[in-house]
Amino acid sequence: MNFLNEFVLLLKSRYPIIYICTNEEERIEYLMRYCAKKYVSRTYNSWDFVEGYQENPNDSGFAARNPLEALELIEKMTSETPALFVLKDYDNFLKDFSIIRKLKNLSRKLKTQPKNIVIISSEINIPDSLNEYVTLLEFPLPKYSEILEELNRLISSMQKQIDKEIVYNLATACQGLSLERIRRVLSKVIAKDGEINEKSPLLVLQEKRQIIQQTQLLEFCLTNKSLEDIGGLDNFKDWLKVRERAFSQEAINYGLPYPKGLLLVGVQGTGKSIAAKILAYEWKLPLLRLDFGRLFASLIGQSEQRVRKMIEIAEALSPCVLWVDEIDKAFAGAQSSGDSGTTSRVLSTFITWLSEKTSPVFVVATANNIDYIPAEILRKGRFDEMFFVNLPTREEREDIFKVHLNKYRPEGVKNFQISLFSELTKEFSGAEIEQVVIEAMRIGFNENREFDNKDMVISIQNLVPLARTKSKELDLLKEWSESGNVTNASKYR
Repeated sequence: MNFLNEFVLLLKSRYPIIYICTNEEERIEYLMRYCAKKYVSRTYNSWDFVEGYQENPNDSGFAARNPLEALELIEKMTSETPALFVLKDYDNFLKDFSIIRKLKNLSRKLKTQPKNIVIISSEINIPDSLNEYVTLLEFPLPKYSEILEELNRLISSMQKQIDKEIVYNLATACQGLSLERIRRVLSKVIAKDGEINEKSPLLVLQEKRQIIQQTQLLEFCLTNKSLEDIGGLDNFKDWLKVRERAFSQEAINYGLPYPKGLLLVGVQGTGKSIAAKILAYEWKLPLLRLDFGRLFASLIGQSEQRVRKMIEIAEALSPCVLWVDEIDKAFAGAQSSGDSGTTSRVLSTFITWLSEKTSPVFVVATANNIDYIPAEILRKGRFDEMFFVNLPTREEREDIFKVHLNKYRPEGVKNFQISLFSELTKEFSGAEIEQVVIEAMRIGFNENREFDNKDMVISIQNLVPLARTKSKELDLLKEWSESGNVTNASKYR
């Protein structure tokens, strides 16, 4: 059931107090006025702390700076008069005992009258004493069709012809933004370029990055890593290529369900994070990074609210890739937490969504320690595939050396003994191989010359790989990878 149908049903069912959580005050007011007029034939009365009641000329300015008096007007109005009372930011006054008592009294009376109280707030702040009296309703961000309608309206006002493909791409780029944000971003686009063109979606994505970071829940990552930027992991690359059109309209028409996600488990520095970025780049999807630590807040109930908000943002931006970095650390925190079960509830909400989601949000989770991840998240259905990312083989180490030497010295790759480096770097991770190349460059730079094979060998000899200091953890990972429940990301083994 969509928001409009649910809201109308609550009004007709005479739910006395409805609490709507949204930052889009203008959009929700427009929709509520529409509902009040078309579906329930009720007068619309809007109150805020500074200006009091505004919609009805007879009550203009009434109850300004007096939230208790705002409720008294509802009580004074005749019981036969159908009315909708909208109280903006009223959650700020719900700690006042007199207001709590008044709302309880009104709730009992309004059950038999064609009246409803609607509280609008950007946050959920409902005291426990009112939980049984208040019905919570979250107002979703605009859907693709609403965004497209708004874009067409704005473009029509410009009296210019714009290619439909550009408009569709722009609508996709605007997903996850409120209508007010979309209007402001488009004003910025027009002020910068003087028109809407094929570059406009890129500008919207850059603006969106800042907007999403303001939520402090997700990080919008700009991806520039392709398959050529990672050596080895051929099984992973093949899996990626087979599904590169998984979110296309052709796949939907074919009847294919959206892929759910991918779990990458392995040794630190083996390219799991880069693999997540490559996936988003190759599939041409926006990449959102989730740090579980950002979901936790000090007040009771806020953490659960944040995880719901995070899911709402991710689904509004779909199709997209949600990258959960080092998910094992979040579960480790749940096992040792003394926060009255908050961490467990947050993770439970996330796992349930992961299993039941139907939106095109592809989740890429990375982990270093399999012991901390509970069995229920490893079962089939949570993720489409689980890959074990092991230390690179000799062939893969050659590929990795080529990648980094091509990055730093594309003209001089043929001068390096890559096969020798590969032999000398057994048990080195991809990140450690990159560090070898950088350290060799430092040696050459310090002596005012080009770095060479000798510098590379010295750099290799000076670096002690993590696999030698963490051999016990590595053995446990390898043992798990041989269980048959996970696919090796590499072909050479």
